[in-house]
Amino acid sequence: MPLRSSARDYGSVLLGSSTDSQLRKRVRIQTLLTIALVGTNIIGIAIVLVLVTVGIPVPSVFRSELWWVNFIVVPTYCLFALVVGWGWGTYATVRDLKWAIRGDIPTAADAKRARRVPWRLIALQSLLWLVATTGATILYGLVDPQLIPKVLIVLAFAGTVVVSISAMFVEFILRPTEASILAAGFTTGRRMRLRGRAIAAWLVGSGVPILGILLVALFSIFFSNIRKQDLIVSVGVIGGVAVFTGLLLTILSTMSVVGPVRSVQEGMRRVRAGDTDVDVVVYDGSELGDLQVGFNTMVYGLRERERIRDLFGRHVGQDVAAAALRHDPELGGSEQVVATMFIDVIGSTTLATTHSPTETVSILNRFFGVIVGGVEEHQGLVNKFEGDAVLAIFGAPLHLPDPAGAALAAARRIAARLPVEVPELAAGIGVGYGPAVAGNVGAIERFEFTVIGDPVNESSRLSELAKRDPRRPLASQVAVRAAGPEEAAHWEELEAQVLRGRSEPTVVCGALPDDADK
Repeated sequence: MPLRSSARDYGSVLLGSSTDSQLRKRVRIQTLLTIALVGTNIIGIAIVLVLVTVGIPVPSVFRSELWWVNFIVVPTYCLFALVVGWGWGTYATVRDLKWAIRGDIPTAADAKRARRVPWRLIALQSLLWLVATTGATILYGLVDPQLIPKVLIVLAFAGTVVVSISAMFVEFILRPTEASILAAGFTTGRRMRLRGRAIAAWLVGSGVPILGILLVALFSIFFSNIRKQDLIVSVGVIGGVAVFTGLLLTILSTMSVVGPVRSVQEGMRRVRAGDTDVDVVVYDGSELGDLQVGFNTMVYGLRERERIRDLFGRHVGQDVAAAALRHDPELGGSEQVVATMFIDVIGSTTLATTHSPTETVSILNRFFGVIVGGVEEHQGLVNKFEGDAVLAIFGAPLHLPDPAGAALAAARRIAARLPVEVPELAAGIGVGYGPAVAGNVGAIERFEFTVIGDPVNESSRLSELAKRDPRRPLASQVAVRAAGPEEAAHWEELEAQVLRGRSEPTVVCGALPDDADK
């Protein structure tokens, strides 16, 4: 499932993109198949002409008594073979790939028939060249039996080259079809493995030409009219043909390997750059296809890991998640000096009775969005959503140089934004500061990161006082004095009060009215 299509989805710009329409794919595949099959047969015919005229000139096939074979039978059969090969090949291909033409997902029967297409095309090529080899050998042999080995060797060699090149071309051109079959889950089938491709390339590029050179040497022994010069020319021509066919087969074989490797290489480059939304198109049924599948499986695992990490961070906070991933989490914590901010909605019961549940949740989500944005803007951690209240921590687990100043600045920022962005709600905001225990609390099977200590209680009680004027956040004098002078300048002392649950009075400070939005 490629998330971003490319002109090289199938390893070559000739095969187009995986997002191309089915009609476009069909036209491209049919055109390439026609060019490939006709072109390889023309190459085979050229090899025959070169070998019978220059490569193995003796005994000669250009005799007056063979005019009817040379100028009537051979051209007629060549034309017949090209027409039959193209016509029947097109018919069989369209018949077996109807599902691909329609854009359907292949069934098991469709996949089986589609994977027979290249083998049928190759079988047809083999049959046509076998008939040509057999018929020509008989016809030339009837005139001169000495022509039998020459004609047999030349046509057998040319036919082997044509069939081998055609097999690689067909496999290359049908990559989009194979990709659809593999995507549908049909991973087994008759496909040429890497070892088979290498052996075929060696056999045609080296094995058969070497055999031809050995046979020419035998001809020089049995035919006394072969001159030394003719022998040298023959060996040179056969060697030249071998170089050409070997190079062509090597290029085709290399392309079949390089394409899948490059697709994985490009995918790896994008993953290294941080992009995990990438899958390569699996179009090779050999071991290279296993490599492509393995890459996609790996990237899927990376995407799942990043998704889980993101969800984990959304639930517990990015800093807590990062700390948990860096170290094995354990119960307990450590005493740290932190600032806490408690925000509590005013009139939450009225909100619930005057709005539908869906509307209430929507309003609360906008309310929490403002708080999360303000807290994270000042490097704090939203630790808990407690119904319609929020507890935020500054200084744990991420150390801050001025946690009190960050909490006070966040409180002023949130107090300024709430009336504008969530006019349906008002909230009291309180800020506390002091030593507390920060760590994991719960059972080993299920725990959460939190802060326990007097600053939490203090900020909660201050938020209750702040409900009298939600435009002015309140903070303890300790928090204001602990903040940097720049932030402390935005706060003023109001009064000393004994907060609920405490025995000593707390000096309460409020944000300056004119500085509440700064």
